[in-house]
Amino acid sequence: MPNPSNPYSEMLPQLPPDEYQRLRDDIADNGVQVPIIVDDAGNILDGRHRWLIAQELGVDCPVGKPVVGLADHDKRLLAVAVNVKRRHLTSMQQTMLGRIIEPDIAERARRRQGFRTDLDPTSRPSVLEVVQRRDEVAAEVGLGSGRTYERNKGLLDKVEASHPDLLPEIVAGAIDTREVRSQVAKRENEAKLAAVVEREVEAPTGLYDVIVIDPPWDMKKIERDVAPDQVNFDYPTMSEADLAQLTIPADDDCHVWLWTTQKYLPMALRLLEAWGLKYVCTFVWHKPGGFQPMGLPQYNCEFALYARKGSPKFVSTKALPTCFTAPRGAHSEKPEDFYQMLRRCTGGRRLDMFNRRAIDGFDGWGNEAAG
Repeated sequence: MPNPSNPYSEMLPQLPPDEYQRLRDDIADNGVQVPIIVDDAGNILDGRHRWLIAQELGVDCPVGKPVVGLADHDKRLLAVAVNVKRRHLTSMQQTMLGRIIEPDIAERARRRQGFRTDLDPTSRPSVLEVVQRRDEVAAEVGLGSGRTYERNKGLLDKVEASHPDLLPEIVAGAIDTREVRSQVAKRENEAKLAAVVEREVEAPTGLYDVIVIDPPWDMKKIERDVAPDQVNFDYPTMSEADLAQLTIPADDDCHVWLWTTQKYLPMALRLLEAWGLKYVCTFVWHKPGGFQPMGLPQYNCEFALYARKGSPKFVSTKALPTCFTAPRGAHSEKPEDFYQMLRRCTGGRRLDMFNRRAIDGFDGWGNEAAG
């Protein structure tokens, strides 16, 4: 009596309900046309669904000549080979099969070498052997390449470790690689955002998720804009060398905005690089009025260079324009509209470096902020 419950046939994915029903209807109308394959112990290597349906319907199920003389690893490889050719498996189902038969591929390779006695069984395979074995596994299960198999296998490892509830859908073929990656990425992003937003209520640890920097650029006030006896700024300025030595208290994933003007734009870009931050884009503050140098256009905007450390996420990207209009405030004071936008679109701990005033939702770092 054939045995449908064995390690060789049960490792194969179940037929989806619609495919199972179509096979059942065909067998009800035409009987079992293709004999099942068994080993010398009666274990079904191919045809488990046909056998089970035939028993349900009470119809005859032909059994082919038993396959004899095969080692266990060869039986598993045979079961996979005949089913891969006949079944429409998803890429993830193929990868799951590949993980099962990977030791069998290694055993087959060992036997091809004739059980060489000079081989140390504890030695690690060479890089070439690993690549060859990976490619063999991919070929056995019908995947396009060994690289595809490795990528999918890594994704399966992540699912099993962190998202096991997705496994039943993968096994059933309900979702494939792209959807699995999408769901995993979505969950990771949601978890990351939730953790960042939650940290907003925690006590500061010295690192921040959002940093605004308005450096005290090394420049002089324009004398016509100040009192006769007031030429220098009301706060200390810093040279580029001094600014480059600053330690920016950014967490592993951090949004950073660096304020600058037309004149100091090249320096600002150099500073981002010196601080180990990756420039992304430029926010432009369009403000009424502005200084107009002799023979040049009016400078009626300032820039907030947006850079990143790591891969921070926005809580929302709605109404997050890179160009905005806002009224001017006191000298060097940045608009409240900007900070309001950041409070709405970012989460976590926020810092305003060299702040000119106290900003709601931001810690201050500077000698001018109100207490």
